[in-house]
Amino acid sequence: MKRTGDQYLVKEINLSIVLDTIRRLEPVSRSEISAATGLNKGTVSNLVQVLIGRNLVEEVGTGQSSGGRKPVLLRFQPGAGHAVGVDLGVNYIRILLTDLAGRIVDEWVTAHRNESLDAVLDLVKDGIRRAAGRAPASCYGVIGAGIGIPGIVDPSGNVLFAPNLGWRNVDLPRLLSAELGMPVFVENEANAGAIGELHYGSGRDIADLVFVSIGAGIGAGIIIDRAIYKGAAGFSGEIGHMTIHADGKPCRCGNRGCWELYASESAMLALAAEAAADGKAAPATLEAVIGLARAGDPGVMDALRAIGRNLGIGVAGIINIFNPGQIIIGSRMGMAAEWLMEPLLAEVESRSLAYSREKTEIRFSALDGRSTALGASHLAISAFLRDSTAALP
Repeated sequence: MKRTGDQYLVKEINLSIVLDTIRRLEPVSRSEISAATGLNKGTVSNLVQVLIGRNLVEEVGTGQSSGGRKPVLLRFQPGAGHAVGVDLGVNYIRILLTDLAGRIVDEWVTAHRNESLDAVLDLVKDGIRRAAGRAPASCYGVIGAGIGIPGIVDPSGNVLFAPNLGWRNVDLPRLLSAELGMPVFVENEANAGAIGELHYGSGRDIADLVFVSIGAGIGAGIIIDRAIYKGAAGFSGEIGHMTIHADGKPCRCGNRGCWELYASESAMLALAAEAAADGKAAPATLEAVIGLARAGDPGVMDALRAIGRNLGIGVAGIINIFNPGQIIIGSRMGMAAEWLMEPLLAEVESRSLAYSREKTEIRFSALDGRSTALGASHLAISAFLRDSTAALP
């Protein structure tokens, strides 16, 4: 039945507001919550008691008195439950177990060869079960799992197309949730990475940011006014397929000269392999490329600088279009930041509008490749907290 603006819906909204305020301002008193939200003190006190009864909030002592009794301070209880976040890459799976504040309790990373859908899903299921089995005892247990995947995902979590995995129309929530015994939420990995940066990374104080995820391809998660922007059909962010060379190489998407053909990790490995052609073994991994660069291999360092320039071309376009407060470059490419950043910034300087770039900060993620998994965990946490603040008749 469709909800209307009755007293229970109002209570549900106010309960969510109070919980969010406690999470942001903790430790915080009831009177401070009232001042911050505009809700009267009686309403706040009643709602706080509901949250305490649901084991989401606890009293943690007293604060400074302003003349009367010392106020009782409140804080969120992040250990009331745990969530699992999965970053499902083209050749790896990263799984995090977090508490309800996104703090990492356990982590598991494995390589995979993408032999088949079933083989990859077996690894994902085993990893989620392993993480859930390591969760400390808590009131709510493991409340759900989120998965970030490099592909086009519809609002229900169905993977419509993941070109680098070779998947089409894979209903991951249906395939996984019943078997795992928990709700499963699926999102495009760049969107999940942007959510991870917004809540747990350098974007916590930024209203508008773009997270650029670089792996076998390139995607972008776009945050506008602290909310993910998905576009009219829900599929924004396929920025790796914007053209940077009009007559460039053909892309599997059907276009030519796509950005990801010149600035992705795959492109970097191909350039580095060409640079090491004179009798040297071609570096097959990012770690091998970094090792050669640190050893002073001139060809490999030139290859990295070329990738940096190509990255800068795309970043300049993002600045000109979105004028964000921050652009965060995610994934493992941050390992090569010392060779990439200078040519990247030089291209941005020459190709973006000065007024647009003036207040845009460009940085590599400080989350060490965990942005997507943390954002995926947050999907499950936010859904759980929405349900937990639903008002009871």
